[in-house]
Amino acid sequence: MDTGDMDDRRSLGAFLRSRRDRADPGSAGIKTSPRRRVPGLRREELAHLAGISAEYYQRLEQGRAHHPSDQILDAIAAVLVLDPTERDHLYRLARPPRPHRSQPGPTGPVRTELRRLLAAVCEPALVINDRFDVLALNEPAQLLFSRPAGTTWNMARELLLDPASRRFYLDWDETVAATATQLRAVAASYPDDAELTLLIDELTAGSDAFRAAWATGDVQVRAHGTKQLRHPDLGARTFAYENFNAAGDPRQRLVTLTLT
Repeated sequence: MDTGDMDDRRSLGAFLRSRRDRADPGSAGIKTSPRRRVPGLRREELAHLAGISAEYYQRLEQGRAHHPSDQILDAIAAVLVLDPTERDHLYRLARPPRPHRSQPGPTGPVRTELRRLLAAVCEPALVINDRFDVLALNEPAQLLFSRPAGTTWNMARELLLDPASRRFYLDWDETVAATATQLRAVAASYPDDAELTLLIDELTAGSDAFRAAWATGDVQVRAHGTKQLRHPDLGARTFAYENFNAAGDPRQRLVTLTLT
């Protein structure tokens, strides 16, 4: 058996268990008593609600089932009340994207046209990949992040392994959780990205906070939101951020930060 296949099914089982533990039996119409010790739904309860056999669901969660159908995945997602991102993640884990395995990493430099756009933005802006490697940044971003021109670094590594990041990221705990959820989504899409695997291993070994956030099994893709950062000149400020996917490279994106 391909070890990658086995790893994929183990990841699927771990994700299903994490969502099952968080499910609300009452919302699913299951009566519980104060003596109930099992968090969330039992395996057999989920299987019954999804209309599949308890034996098959157990094999699915244990990584021993192959190629679950759309109907089965849809039924499980409905019972677990998965949001669209979690549903997509479930499908990726059940059917790993094999075509990407031959090209696991972000390829090519930042396009010249994208660098020109970056330089034209008046607010802090940077180009990153989905591993949080900073590939390019404009002058306002250089000032905000205290980085000279031409500097590249990994934002996740700095966030979790550099003690100074707690002063810069005022919403540090939330940023850690968001970073873990997004790296989990990327890992499902590119399971053979060796650099991503090494990064996750490094963060897991070096950060209790990341280890705890990763253990939740949560997955999320954030296109916009707010960040509270300590600007070197302005002090504590709230920035609204927007992510724009780069044409020609699905793993690169332009991120803008605007003062609110």
